[in-house]
Amino acid sequence: QVQLVESGGGLVETGGSLRLACTPTSSLFNVYNKAWYRQTPGNQARELVASIRSDGSTDYADSAKGRFTISRESAKDVAVLYLQMHNLKPEDTGNYFCNAVNPPLTSWGRGTEVTVSS
Repeated sequence: QVQLVESGGGLVETGGSLRLACTPTSSLFNVYNKAWYRQTPGNQARELVASIRSDGSTDYADSAKGRFTISRESAKDVAVLYLQMHNLKPEDTGNYFCNAVNPPLTSWGRGTEVTVSS
């Protein structure tokens, strides 16, 4: 079973930057189209922020366009997923998860917390 480990979150001021990373425990995750999701405080649902397909094409939520960049890099046998975030806003605050797309894997990681102070 693939486990997903997110990292890179933290506390930043408005306008700051963060780079999130998602490291899967198995190369089985390599075959999936992948995405970053965000769960904001008080919400159960996770919204899709950015996705990347196997051909490298990407999609972004309107709120992320022009500020976030999703990418992946091979590290040994697994593909590490990244989310570079610039010009962060308080509304970007939340717990960020990586997972497959349509559908996500049933097992989610713990996410990585991003807090943007105003």
